[in-house]
Amino acid sequence: MLGLSNLIKYHKTPVLFILLSSIFYVSFAYDLIRTDTLKLLLLYLALFVFAFQIIKTSGFYTRLLVVVAILLRLLFLFAIPNLSQDFYRFIWDGRMILEGLNPYLYTPDSFIQNGKFPVAQAQELYNGMGELSASHFTNYPPLNQLCFYLAALFSGKSILGSVVVMRVIIIVADIGTLYFGKKLLERLKLPSNRIFWYILNPFIIIELTGNLHFEGVMIFFLVWSLYLLHSGKWKWAAVVMACSISVKLIPLMFLPVFFWWFVNRDKIEILKQVQDDNTEVPYIGLINLFAFYAIVGVTTILLFIPFFSMEFINNYSKTVGLWFGNFEFNASIYYLARELGYAINGYNEIAIIGKILPMISLLIILSFSFFKKANTIPKLTTSILLAFTCYLFLSTTVHPWYIATLVILCVFTNYKFPLVWSVVIILSYLAYSNVSNSENLWVIGLEYLIVFTVFLWEIRNTKINKKANS
Repeated sequence: MLGLSNLIKYHKTPVLFILLSSIFYVSFAYDLIRTDTLKLLLLYLALFVFAFQIIKTSGFYTRLLVVVAILLRLLFLFAIPNLSQDFYRFIWDGRMILEGLNPYLYTPDSFIQNGKFPVAQAQELYNGMGELSASHFTNYPPLNQLCFYLAALFSGKSILGSVVVMRVIIIVADIGTLYFGKKLLERLKLPSNRIFWYILNPFIIIELTGNLHFEGVMIFFLVWSLYLLHSGKWKWAAVVMACSISVKLIPLMFLPVFFWWFVNRDKIEILKQVQDDNTEVPYIGLINLFAFYAIVGVTTILLFIPFFSMEFINNYSKTVGLWFGNFEFNASIYYLARELGYAINGYNEIAIIGKILPMISLLIILSFSFFKKANTIPKLTTSILLAFTCYLFLSTTVHPWYIATLVILCVFTNYKFPLVWSVVIILSYLAYSNVSNSENLWVIGLEYLIVFTVFLWEIRNTKINKKANS
């Protein structure tokens, strides 16, 4: 009781904003329909103002901010996600595994349209997930499926129960990200309080804890892997990186960026271990690099083994290809290219553009891999941040939760544009304000005008600072 009274006495302002945030988060979680755009925007923007005030006025009082981070997440515990319907598919997949069925081999349509109900509440889950999800094979990797299975195992036939189990998993993952992220920042001699710009970010709380997107679990493994890498435990870092990939495939595209971490650091290792300057230990960096990749690859394959079959390979590869090249949402450069295609040929050129833009993304990632010497964690995270940003700028589909990875990466760099993007990304949800869920391209244009402006401004400042320091 004394501790609480002292907290209120010496931290009146942050306590006030914590109470206001709690009220607004409860309203967001339990009393918001995503078609109510005015309320959505006002609550979201207010929560960012409150979060900023909590962090600043608390003087980065760590214990208080940790408690607040957990408390605000727990407020969502019994809420059904109101901005995303993906969780219905998560529950479906988990219950399929519980019934001994491989979720990669069947679409929900293949059952329901034939009058079959393989899992509890099949019709309700089918209706909830929507036509797009129901008509395609699942694209969620095996550790993600394990989370779905645990939700099915411990919740019985309750949809809310499944939601609660999955939410607890994501909250625990966020606590893990807080722990390893803070430790990594301390080891890098960077301000450890930077981690709270991720952990208390309303976008992160709402999209991951609120809407049940498992990017939070992927990010936990990614940050843990970076921590292990910095600690010199690169073999374990590879295993944990494979776990990150096995939650979401996104970290696969980061792997080339690790090139200089191993190859360049080899020189330091040799200088420490070899007294004779004329003695050389050839290729040790490349050997370690390929060993790192091999461990990642083998671990990932082993995690997929329980679901393996030739039919699985065919279904999974097609589904991943569809998600990355056949759907359109909240894009930037792709929408400009699409409009150009309409102007020239009179129809949507996604079949062509959807193949060209990934190739450009690949070239950009490879350029960051081989021409930017990412031999420290800040340089490594900066290269990954910029490469993944370019990938998203060129993507046909940018769901809001995709940028959660950018938000955590920017904590270890000097870039802040992902924080700005995490604010304006809410504009993409305005597509749900109409019956047809069609996007207003002027709204999308406003979102990306802000993001590109801040991004280019920071790139310019970084170049100026490098010249000034050289």
